[in-house]
Amino acid sequence: MSVKAVIFDWGGTLTPWHDIDIARMWRDVCATGLDPDLVADAAARLHAAEDELWRRGRDEHRSATLDEVFALAGVEPGEALLTAVYELWSPHTLIDPAAPGLLRELRARGVKVGVLSNTMWTRDWHERIFARDDVLGLLDGAVYSSEIPWTKPHAEAFRAAMAAVDVDDPSACVFVGDRPFDDVHGAKSAGMRAALMPNSTVPTWETEPDAVLHGGLADLLPHIDRWSA
Repeated sequence: MSVKAVIFDWGGTLTPWHDIDIARMWRDVCATGLDPDLVADAAARLHAAEDELWRRGRDEHRSATLDEVFALAGVEPGEALLTAVYELWSPHTLIDPAAPGLLRELRARGVKVGVLSNTMWTRDWHERIFARDDVLGLLDGAVYSSEIPWTKPHAEAFRAAMAAVDVDDPSACVFVGDRPFDDVHGAKSAGMRAALMPNSTVPTWETEPDAVLHGGLADLLPHIDRWSA
């Protein structure tokens, strides 16, 4: 079966992985939008709420939104705070320089390009990022877990991504991600091929990817061509 679609994870895949001090990020966000006397407590509650919702996604495969983070923390998500979240995260969301050329090459081969991301952010925020980095027009479809009930590795999340790129045969799809459990195990359980972008800080999982991209995104095309031959 030739490859009809390649679906990418976002963070750690299209955007290169790097460690971020989340607790400090929340303090910086709150310092931008709250009274100084409220910053430490609000930041701690937001950090704890985010941790709990990521735990729910990891253990129960149920999605969450940024609004839920604020609600669980008991912090009002005013415009100043939301603007601060977006602006302070923006430097950490830059698209891998190899991505635009790869997406163009895939489309030139008649392969559809999609995104499936475990995220609490809205579609609008992601599309602003993709437009900023000149890849929004290279996507045939995208699914963000903030819009559906499930997170990866739930099979329904992968089926939603397939539907977004209008491909109904999982054996004709390749998923590319950096997480052995969420991305590789999830994709293979849904019937897709899976390519792993390894990094040292993501939890391991006993699963066998169909390809390992040790050299990054640039390593993907030879595998696509081999699988399509």
